[in-house]
Amino acid sequence: MAVRDSVDLGVTPCGGWEFRWGERTYVMGIINVTPDSFSGDGLGGDVEAAVAQGKRFAAEGADILDVGGESTRPDAAPVSAEEELRRVIPVIERLAAEVTVPVSVDTYRYELARRALSAGARMINDIWGLGHDPRLADLAAEYEAPIVLMSNQRDKKCADIVPEVIASLKKSVVMAVDRGVPRQNIIVDPGVGFGKTLEQNLEIVRRLDEFKCLNRPILIGTSRKSMIGLVLNLPPDQRLEGTAATVAISISRGADIVRVHDVAQMVRVCRMSDAVVRGRLP
Repeated sequence: MAVRDSVDLGVTPCGGWEFRWGERTYVMGIINVTPDSFSGDGLGGDVEAAVAQGKRFAAEGADILDVGGESTRPDAAPVSAEEELRRVIPVIERLAAEVTVPVSVDTYRYELARRALSAGARMINDIWGLGHDPRLADLAAEYEAPIVLMSNQRDKKCADIVPEVIASLKKSVVMAVDRGVPRQNIIVDPGVGFGKTLEQNLEIVRRLDEFKCLNRPILIGTSRKSMIGLVLNLPPDQRLEGTAATVAISISRGADIVRVHDVAQMVRVCRMSDAVVRGRLP
């Protein structure tokens, strides 16, 4: 039997939208304005292509558009702050003006996050969980924006992955609250990939319900990731079914947001999973 939240996580405002946790699974569509995305979907500096993708994702049912200008794959070349700004800000400006769903900025840099929020972004997605720059929490508080805090193990080895990720997320949540972010604006992400082994990534998905002890909505991003490639021996562009399986299992274990590349297909997976897990019918 599927396990669901026993604690009311409330409502998180995001621009003119509200996330009503527990009612359904929300879909975050990935817009990579990078030339070197691991998944092969990087759009580089093509603003028009990024805007067109964002509009398509919104039409396909995405609830959030997550724009990132730096590849997060382990061997990616570093990107200067200036280059990241050049890639990201024009896309966010256009999307904020031309789509109705909220736009998120995927960054750990303070200045980019500040500029993105000024340009119309309504959420911050920080892959270092405030570990790189705690001032992102100050921005989230100032702009009343939700912030996703991810657990990243690239700087350390973990022997007992789930308790250690939970502990790191607790630390990030406390840091955000101490800097003025309301608890209802905090979302946690266990960080599939990001320094974890295949076995650890599979364990996180299998034990995702344990992260509900944080009493915050859970975002998970398994889409096209290496864990799927390693299990199925497939390249990124052939990992749709593996992604669908991990999305469905994650929802049954308590995921509230799924971050995906293939929006139309994963919206269907979420709807079917929500019908079974949450009893949500059309």
